[in-house]
Amino acid sequence: MEIVYFEPLSRAVKRTRAALFTPFALNKWLVVGFNAFLAGLTDWSHGSGGSRGRDSMSFGEVLDFPRRAWAWLTSHPEGFVAMGIIAVVVLILGTVLLWLSSRGTFMFLDNVVRDKAEVAAPWRQYARSGDSLFLWRLVFSLIAFGLFAAFGVAFFATGAGIYGRTRFSPLPILWIALMAALFLLLIIVAGYITLFLKDFVAPLMYKNGVAATQGWSLFLALFDRHPLAFIGYGLFVFVLLIAFVIVVIMAGLVTCCIGWFLLVIPYIGTVVTLPFWHALRAFSLEFLAQFGPEYALFPPAAVTDQGSAGG
Repeated sequence: MEIVYFEPLSRAVKRTRAALFTPFALNKWLVVGFNAFLAGLTDWSHGSGGSRGRDSMSFGEVLDFPRRAWAWLTSHPEGFVAMGIIAVVVLILGTVLLWLSSRGTFMFLDNVVRDKAEVAAPWRQYARSGDSLFLWRLVFSLIAFGLFAAFGVAFFATGAGIYGRTRFSPLPILWIALMAALFLLLIIVAGYITLFLKDFVAPLMYKNGVAATQGWSLFLALFDRHPLAFIGYGLFVFVLLIAFVIVVIMAGLVTCCIGWFLLVIPYIGTVVTLPFWHALRAFSLEFLAQFGPEYALFPPAAVTDQGSAGG
């Protein structure tokens, strides 16, 4: 079995063109864009401002930061309480967004598969699937947070001792390289798990009406037979995202930054860029369909129509 990438992407683009532009309907864009916005609620990261005050900090000062931060918090009880309140609020807000995103994943998926613009019907129909996905993502998020927290503790705890003994020897450089490699490995593994969950496990849950754990069982059985194909898929999607970012940057420059202002507005930005997200969602389904009819989600009649139109 030959697994390809550009052919399913081409079919996905054709589906997107047919769904969103033939004919163009603003109401459909707004509804499908809303579902895409819900599905991507937890996919966005926000940058932080630049450094202020001192131009730089020594590596030793960076490693000593947790001790100094803890000393400041213990000497300022009001700050400690404020941080605790903020942490609880962030946790609650993150949990709500994760739940909405899990529900939205199936709403957007259903819109793309059936070429519909509906909110209420898929919200009710796939409530159990969305809740199952939410619980799996919640547990995974807690585990991932624990692993990254353990990495941070190990980094600062071992780093402070090593840096204090051998400040300018090659040992700290080797240690930094090892820590960087481990951190990168954690990010790659977490990224692939998140990608596979959204692009393949959720569609298998949708198709077979199963819970998240069963969806993973179905996917892992397939992954075990074609691991390189799915690893390549992740790299291919990464390249597509880079290309998308470049296009967004160019569009912002051409429109004198007006386009950027639209993109940073929640929901509006998703509607404006809906063709990309629709095509990306369809691409994952077209890629999955290559492994056999039991993995195909699009209705056979729709595939036949697309094929005859393309011929």
